[in-house]
Amino acid sequence: MRSLRLLALLALLPQLAVAAPARPKREYTIEQLMKSTRYAGASFSADETSILFSSDETGILNVYAVPVAGGKAQQLTRSTETTLAVSYFPRDDRILYTRDRGGNEMDHLYVRGKDGKEKDLTPGDKVKAIFGGWSHDLKGFYVRTNERDPRFFDVYRYDAETYERTLLYKDDVGYQLAAISWDEKWMALGKENTSADQDIFLYDATQKKLTKISEHTGTAAYRGQTFDAASRYLYYLTDDGGEFTRVKRYDLQGGKSEEVEKYDWDVVATYFSWNDKYRATVINEDGRSKLRVVDAGGAELPLPKVEDGEITGVTFSRSEDKLAFYLRSDRRPGDLHLYDIKRAKLTRLTDALNKEVDPEDLVRAEVVRFKSFDDMPIPNVLYKPLAAGPDRKVPALVFVHGGPGGQSRPGYNALIQYLVNHGYAILAINNRGSSGYGKTFFTADDRKHGKEPLWDCVAAKKYLQSLQYVDPQKIGIIGGSYGGYMVLAALAFKPDEFVVGVDFFGVANWVRILKSIPPYWESFRRAIYEEIGDPEKDEKLLVEISPLFHTDTIKKPLLVLQGANDPRVLKVESDEIVAAVKKNGVPVEYVVFPDEGHGFTKKKNEIVGDRKVLEFLDKYLRGK
Repeated sequence: MRSLRLLALLALLPQLAVAAPARPKREYTIEQLMKSTRYAGASFSADETSILFSSDETGILNVYAVPVAGGKAQQLTRSTETTLAVSYFPRDDRILYTRDRGGNEMDHLYVRGKDGKEKDLTPGDKVKAIFGGWSHDLKGFYVRTNERDPRFFDVYRYDAETYERTLLYKDDVGYQLAAISWDEKWMALGKENTSADQDIFLYDATQKKLTKISEHTGTAAYRGQTFDAASRYLYYLTDDGGEFTRVKRYDLQGGKSEEVEKYDWDVVATYFSWNDKYRATVINEDGRSKLRVVDAGGAELPLPKVEDGEITGVTFSRSEDKLAFYLRSDRRPGDLHLYDIKRAKLTRLTDALNKEVDPEDLVRAEVVRFKSFDDMPIPNVLYKPLAAGPDRKVPALVFVHGGPGGQSRPGYNALIQYLVNHGYAILAINNRGSSGYGKTFFTADDRKHGKEPLWDCVAAKKYLQSLQYVDPQKIGIIGGSYGGYMVLAALAFKPDEFVVGVDFFGVANWVRILKSIPPYWESFRRAIYEEIGDPEKDEKLLVEISPLFHTDTIKKPLLVLQGANDPRVLKVESDEIVAAVKKNGVPVEYVVFPDEGHGFTKKKNEIVGDRKVLEFLDKYLRGK
């Protein structure tokens, strides 16, 4: 009998081995993960033989060019400040790019001339500039600057040869430029009323007349996208009469709109190739980008099949024969690709992931949902450590995105993969108020910050506790910007829920933040006040939801990371919350980067910050 039992047990061993969770092959340092390269942007050269893009291969984003046939990229700028590629000139190899100073967000537009020398096209210590695209005659380009009034952005046309400029539109209201028609007769401008309510205005340059074309009742989002080549239609997005944004077009002569394209998810962008041969539409499908390209007759263009990842950042060549785009996945940073449409040939132009890192050691994201305190379904992105299992329970973190109104989406994130690789489960929550899940969900947090959205985070903790591989006693909360505010709010208003908090430049005092909004945010100041509160009229409410005024209840370890030049969440926010919490005798660690702003872009700083996060969590959450 004993031998039979032994044989039965031995027969089960292979099954038990298969069922046991596999450990990652290797645990990586943050240096190894950050040795991967971040790429951004794409612009074809005049002869379409190379593509301009940004890369942080050297540790700081600079401008590079790579042959469309593949090969080694050439570094074109060598700045010690973050520099982002904008565009090749359409008739020669001059380039445009932007740069700020230490993360202060006062971006200037620069040109590198034929002689290789750099020229600032938008000088001034208090000037912020935004590139607005090329004129269709290729003789000029559009730029918005706030040099006349720091609150508003006027629209200029720059001559592509002399860089002399002409004022096209003077803004004294706070409009946002959406598009300019080929013939420069029409300009589509956006106006923010609230975070969920926007209007479109058409400016007739010939008659100097401004007309609102988005008449509606109730809350509705209207966002201009692009004009067609014949300057007959304005294509725009709206959720008027529904939950999700869809594509419509407005007849500039007839004055009527018609439906063009809709889905059961938000359309986030639609735009034409240079001569309208193709129109691309990007859909936010449960947090992942889905691309659809159609020709002038409505036939869908076959795109490369992507089994593990998504296509983002699509750029058409001016000949309309090529596509440049980024292909990214949960386990790989985005790589720049070239797709030859006629030959149906795909070429990878970059190799972002550090060769020391095996993607099999990293984890795929899973979209999951749970019901919150009021039964509202909450979508999330879950990252499970490969080694986790019922017999290997791991600590976990609720990861809160920025905003309010942002979205946690699947895709490669070095910090998340670093923490998961070191044995932390991550639940990136999309609390109520997040974008991508319909108008009702998006507005469900209005005037409720520090309350219902925070309660969603507490419900997220309970969801994590229900997972067999999570240690229910070791759950913390982490987030940046608005997510950092949620961290501080959780520790102040729900002091017994989370073991630790990690705050990246989070809001501590809403009254001060809303009074110190950068002047160039004037166009959506009212929208911010409508959603969160007016610092003059709603001071009592804002004090009630500001963690700085409730620090006496914070009793859990806190890590704060801050950029000294942050124009959105001022350094004083973090200074004061750290000083106040320390008075409670609570472990508080504080990291300040003197050359960063709202978000860290320099690899050396990201390495220091992310390593500090893991060390803090290992000490106060894991407990080793």
